[in-house]
Amino acid sequence: MDERDDESRNPTAAGGAEDRDADAPVGVYIVDDHALFRTGVRAELASFEEQVRVLGEAGSVAEAVAGIEHLRPAVVLLDVHMPDGGGAEVLRRVHERGIDAVFLALSVSDAAEDVITVIRGGARGYVTKTISGRELADAVRRVAAGDAVFSPRLAGFVLDAFSRGPNSARVSDPELDQLTRRERDVLRLLARGYSYREIGSELFISVKTVETHVSSVLRKTQLSNRYELSKWASDRRLV
Repeated sequence: MDERDDESRNPTAAGGAEDRDADAPVGVYIVDDHALFRTGVRAELASFEEQVRVLGEAGSVAEAVAGIEHLRPAVVLLDVHMPDGGGAEVLRRVHERGIDAVFLALSVSDAAEDVITVIRGGARGYVTKTISGRELADAVRRVAAGDAVFSPRLAGFVLDAFSRGPNSARVSDPELDQLTRRERDVLRLLARGYSYREIGSELFISVKTVETHVSSVLRKTQLSNRYELSKWASDRRLV
C-alpha cells in the first residue's frame, strides 16, 4: 500500500481502459520485494508524471493484494520472483477478488518459463528491468490502453509457447529443474559476462551470496567453471 498519501485513489487513473480519460495519467502500483528498486522506479516514472502516476507500492504478496484492492490502480508493475509466492500468486489472488487491473511484469528474469507463467496468470505484458524510464512509462500507457507489451525476445517466447498449444509452454529439463529461481538468475547474468559484483548489484544481493549460488550451480550441473556454465546456459536459451 502507499505510505505517502491516501489521496492516491485516483478515479481518472484507475479502472479499465474504457473508463479512463485518455489524457489522464495512468495510475500505477509497484510490486517488488526490493525497496531500493521500488524507489528507483518511482524516481524514473516521476519524470513522466503527465503520463503515469505512482499510487503506491508493496514488497510482498499479501501487501500487494491489499494495496491493489484498496487503491485500484489501472496498471500493476509486477515482480515475478518474491519470497512469499511471486507475481503469479499476486495475479491469482487479485483475480479471485474480481479486481479490475492490468498487470505488466517487470523482472530481472527473461527466462521463457517465467514469461509464460505470468502471461498464463493474466499479465498483459512482460518487460525486463533493463528498460529505461521513458520506455517503461510508454509500456504502462500501452497496456492500460489494451495493448500487449513485450521486449522483442520475450515476445518470441510467448509466440513459440502458445503456438505449440496450451500444455506445451513448459518443456521439462531435469538438469535445469534442479536449479532454484535465484540460481538461474545468477547463472543467466554470469553467462552474459557480468562480474560477481555486477551480479550482486543487479540482483540486490551480496557478492558472498553470488559466490554461494555459483558454487551451488556448479555442483548441481557437475561443471567446472564459468565458461562451461555459459555454454550450458546458452544451450538452454537462458542467456
